[in-house]
Amino acid sequence: MSGQEPAAAAEAAPLGLSGAARAAELRAEVTARVAESAAAGVTVRLAVVVATEDESTAWYVRSIARAAGRTGIACDTVTLPPDATADLLRARLAELSADPAVHGVILQTPLPPGVAAADVAAAIAPDKDVDGANPLSLGRLAAGLPAFAPATAEAVVQLLDAHGVPLAGRTVAVVGRSTVVGKPLAHLLLDRDATVTVCHSRTAELASVTRQSELVVAAAGRPGLITAAHLAPGAVVVDVGTNPTPDGGLTGDVDAESVRSRAGALSPVPGGVGPITTALLLRHTVQAAGAAAATGAARPA
Repeated sequence: MSGQEPAAAAEAAPLGLSGAARAAELRAEVTARVAESAAAGVTVRLAVVVATEDESTAWYVRSIARAAGRTGIACDTVTLPPDATADLLRARLAELSADPAVHGVILQTPLPPGVAAADVAAAIAPDKDVDGANPLSLGRLAAGLPAFAPATAEAVVQLLDAHGVPLAGRTVAVVGRSTVVGKPLAHLLLDRDATVTVCHSRTAELASVTRQSELVVAAAGRPGLITAAHLAPGAVVVDVGTNPTPDGGLTGDVDAESVRSRAGALSPVPGGVGPITTALLLRHTVQAAGAAAATGAARPA
């Protein structure tokens, strides 16, 4: 690793990689495209399927609905019982996928006990799978074929681009191997010519791996996992963690106070990846509506 490159990245992306400005740009783009659809007689519509009574999930779904409303997207929350069966979830997702008035479908987690996300998400039509939950979407992403990437994974790349952090030729450690962030993000970074190492709970001597990287993405769901000991001087750090705190707030996977004097740049929690994630869900929905209109599949709502 070049001793100069992380410092250069820090100059391009000062400490504090806020997602607010990029999220605002995306929302403005979405608002304009939704207005164009409305002028053509089509109401862009997103459906969010929820089968949990988890309050943090309810808060997140409400935030999606509010963001959608501000852009003109109609957002329907489809509430199922917290003990819904896999068959019921699949049937509802298939029904929404077949509805020409619905352009985007999101399956919100957590799911009822015993229900596997990949199993039921396979019922979402890929062209409406705006959060990349269907395993087919992940497979197409890995193969370099058109597909909606999971919004959080794509948000990481959008955040780095917005702050001028270069990816080509960079060494990146992605800490976390979920199908929601870690795995799809690795493919997105590879497509941008980064050299990627995916770390996880069984990675031996995690710090020795991450210290070799110019960019570290923390997406393991473990509060404070990444400390100064995990970083090379000047490394760029993106914190994807959204861990609830006892006082009702959120904390990331990065010990921000520990890394602040060592990292060249750090995304905040909240306010980093999160705002872009929500904006991308809306962008994917309006893109899906546009594709449907182009193929004649869209109908006025």
